[in-house]
Amino acid sequence: MESNIVDIFQRLRNGETISSDDPQAYKMREASNATKVHLLQMNNSTDPIEIRKLLSQITDREIDASVTIFTPLYINYGKNTKIGKNVFINFDCTILDLGGITIEDNVLIAPKVSLLSEGHPVAAEHRQSLVPGHVHIKRNAWIGANATILPGVTIGENAIVAAGAVVSKDIPDNAIVGGVPAKIIKSI
Repeated sequence: MESNIVDIFQRLRNGETISSDDPQAYKMREASNATKVHLLQMNNSTDPIEIRKLLSQITDREIDASVTIFTPLYINYGKNTKIGKNVFINFDCTILDLGGITIEDNVLIAPKVSLLSEGHPVAAEHRQSLVPGHVHIKRNAWIGANATILPGVTIGENAIVAAGAVVSKDIPDNAIVGGVPAKIIKSI
């Protein structure tokens, strides 16, 4: 019977809410546990080449030599993360990517940033379900320290997210945003 069900990871990429009693929910936990094996190795390495190699294994995509990752980095799945060229990700960032995360070229991500492509319904009776929403960070964006990008958000080209901001809505190109929730401060 389960063979007729579309793979849970495809359903997440498609934006489908996954209930807590989904017959394939165990696959998310298994995948997360497999990712932890590589994360442990990556977060204990000081060699930039080895870090990129292990991140390539986690994401199942080649990480370009121009990408710099300062560990530790935390990822719950990895296969739904795409990282462009000349990206810098600083210490202690969290990536929850079951809903998909795209980081385009020349993006700067400061320490303690959280990129969250998944959340939960507001209704208490459904709160154990998982609601995915693709996060897209466009070229040349700069995400400030301790900022949080919530599910379904696109950060525009050249945009700047101020430190500590919580971004719950799309940010246009060339905008500087800050606050909780983030609001446009000015245009560049």
